[in-house]
Amino acid sequence: MTNIVCSGALFYAKSTKRFMLVQRANKKHQGQWGIVGGKAEGKELPIEALKREIKEEVGSTPTVQKFIPLEMFQSIDQKFFFNTYVCVVDQEFVPILNGEHSGYCWIKMNAWPKPLHQGLLKTVQNKTIKSKLQTILDIIV
Repeated sequence: MTNIVCSGALFYAKSTKRFMLVQRANKKHQGQWGIVGGKAEGKELPIEALKREIKEEVGSTPTVQKFIPLEMFQSIDQKFFFNTYVCVVDQEFVPILNGEHSGYCWIKMNAWPKPLHQGLLKTVQNKTIKSKLQTILDIIV
Protein backbone atom coordinates (compact mmCIF):
# COMPACT_ATOMS: atom_id res chain seq x y z
CA MET A 1 0.00 0.00 0.00
CA THR A 2 1.30 3.43 -0.89
CA ASN A 3 1.17 6.37 1.46
CA ILE A 4 -1.84 8.68 1.42
CA VAL A 5 -0.83 12.34 1.35
CA CYS A 6 -3.51 15.00 1.83
CA SER A 7 -3.50 18.78 2.14
CA GLY A 8 -5.99 21.23 3.59
CA ALA A 9 -6.56 25.00 3.38
CA LEU A 10 -7.52 27.01 6.44
CA PHE A 11 -8.47 30.25 4.66
CA TYR A 12 -7.82 33.47 6.60
CA ALA A 13 -9.16 36.86 5.43
CA LYS A 14 -6.86 39.68 6.53
CA SER A 15 -9.56 42.37 6.25
CA THR A 16 -11.95 40.70 8.73
CA LYS A 17 -9.52 38.48 10.64
CA ARG A 18 -11.82 35.52 10.10
CA PHE A 19 -11.38 31.94 8.89
CA MET A 20 -13.48 30.12 6.32
CA LEU A 21 -14.79 26.64 7.04
CA VAL A 22 -16.89 24.41 4.81
CA GLN A 23 -19.63 22.00 5.83
CA ARG A 24 -19.20 18.46 4.55
CA ALA A 25 -21.95 16.96 2.39
CA ASN A 26 -20.70 13.36 2.05
CA LYS A 27 -22.28 10.64 4.19
CA LYS A 28 -19.19 9.76 6.23
CA HIS A 29 -18.75 13.30 7.62
CA GLN A 30 -22.07 14.89 6.66
CA GLY A 31 -22.79 18.12 8.51
CA GLN A 32 -19.30 18.39 10.00
CA TRP A 33 -17.34 21.59 9.56
CA GLY A 34 -13.85 21.35 8.14
CA ILE A 35 -11.41 22.84 5.69
CA VAL A 36 -11.01 22.66 1.93
CA GLY A 37 -8.63 19.92 0.87
CA GLY A 38 -8.03 16.39 -0.25
CA LYS A 39 -5.67 13.71 -1.45
CA ALA A 40 -2.66 14.21 -3.69
CA GLU A 41 -2.92 12.57 -7.10
CA GLY A 42 -0.01 10.78 -8.73
CA LYS A 43 3.27 12.50 -7.88
CA GLU A 44 1.73 15.81 -6.81
CA LEU A 45 3.51 17.64 -4.03
CA PRO A 46 1.30 18.58 -1.06
CA ILE A 47 1.14 22.25 -2.10
CA GLU A 48 0.26 21.30 -5.70
CA ALA A 49 -2.53 19.05 -4.46
CA LEU A 50 -3.80 21.86 -2.24
CA LYS A 51 -3.96 24.36 -5.11
CA ARG A 52 -5.87 21.83 -7.24
CA GLU A 53 -8.27 21.01 -4.40
CA ILE A 54 -8.96 24.72 -3.81
CA LYS A 55 -9.99 25.16 -7.47
CA GLU A 56 -12.13 22.01 -7.36
CA GLU A 57 -13.89 22.79 -4.08
CA VAL A 58 -14.30 26.59 -3.98
CA GLY A 59 -13.60 27.69 -7.56
CA SER A 60 -10.90 30.05 -8.74
CA THR A 61 -12.33 32.90 -6.64
CA PRO A 62 -9.64 33.26 -3.98
CA THR A 63 -6.26 34.77 -4.76
CA VAL A 64 -4.10 33.32 -2.03
CA GLN A 65 -1.31 35.71 -1.03
CA LYS A 66 0.53 33.21 1.14
CA PHE A 67 0.45 29.49 1.85
CA ILE A 68 1.82 29.09 5.37
CA PRO A 69 2.41 25.55 6.69
CA LEU A 70 0.61 25.09 10.02
CA GLU A 71 0.71 21.38 10.75
CA MET A 72 1.80 18.06 9.28
CA PHE A 73 -0.12 15.21 10.86
CA GLN A 74 1.28 11.70 10.46
CA SER A 75 -0.64 8.56 11.42
CA ILE A 76 0.92 6.09 13.83
CA ASP A 77 1.48 3.56 11.04
CA GLN A 78 3.17 6.33 8.97
CA LYS A 79 0.92 5.68 5.96
CA PHE A 80 -1.35 8.76 6.19
CA PHE A 81 -0.12 12.35 6.11
CA PHE A 82 -2.21 15.53 6.30
CA ASN A 83 -0.62 18.92 5.63
CA THR A 84 -2.59 21.93 6.88
CA TYR A 85 -1.82 25.35 5.45
CA VAL A 86 -3.05 28.79 6.48
CA CYS A 87 -4.09 30.33 3.16
CA VAL A 88 -4.07 34.11 3.46
CA VAL A 89 -6.49 36.13 1.33
CA ASP A 90 -7.20 39.88 1.44
CA GLN A 91 -10.99 39.68 1.61
CA GLU A 92 -13.64 37.15 2.44
CA PHE A 93 -15.11 35.58 -0.68
CA VAL A 94 -18.17 33.56 -1.63
CA PRO A 95 -16.94 30.11 -2.65
CA ILE A 96 -18.39 28.25 -5.60
CA LEU A 97 -18.96 24.97 -3.78
CA ASN A 98 -18.84 21.64 -5.53
CA GLY A 99 -20.89 18.66 -4.32
CA GLU A 100 -18.46 17.89 -1.49
CA HIS A 101 -19.80 20.73 0.68
CA SER A 102 -23.26 21.97 1.56
CA GLY A 103 -22.29 25.31 3.09
CA TYR A 104 -19.56 27.62 4.32
CA CYS A 105 -19.00 30.18 7.05
CA TRP A 106 -16.46 32.83 8.01
CA ILE A 107 -15.69 32.78 11.74
CA LYS A 108 -13.36 34.32 14.31
CA MET A 109 -10.63 32.22 15.90
CA ASN A 110 -11.95 30.10 18.79
CA ALA A 111 -15.56 30.54 17.62
CA TRP A 112 -15.46 27.24 15.73
CA PRO A 113 -18.88 25.89 14.68
CA LYS A 114 -20.06 22.46 15.78
CA PRO A 115 -19.67 19.72 14.95
CA LEU A 116 -16.08 20.12 13.79
CA HIS A 117 -14.45 17.38 11.74
CA GLN A 118 -12.39 15.25 14.14
CA GLY A 119 -9.06 16.11 12.51
CA LEU A 120 -9.73 19.86 12.61
CA LEU A 121 -10.97 19.60 16.18
CA LYS A 122 -7.69 18.00 17.26
CA THR A 123 -5.76 20.69 15.41
CA VAL A 124 -7.57 23.67 16.97
CA GLN A 125 -7.43 22.11 20.46
CA ASN A 126 -3.68 21.43 20.32
CA LYS A 127 -1.93 24.08 22.45
CA THR A 128 1.24 24.09 20.36
CA ILE A 129 -0.65 24.48 17.09
CA LYS A 130 -2.94 27.16 18.57
CA SER A 131 0.14 29.09 19.65
CA LYS A 132 1.72 28.70 16.20
CA LEU A 133 -1.51 29.85 14.56
CA GLN A 134 -1.67 32.91 16.79
CA THR A 135 1.96 33.74 15.95
CA ILE A 136 1.16 33.48 12.23
CA LEU A 137 -1.82 35.81 12.65
CA ASP A 138 0.27 38.30 14.62
CA ILE A 139 2.90 38.39 11.87
CA ILE A 140 0.58 38.73 8.86
CA VAL A 141 -1.45 41.67 10.22
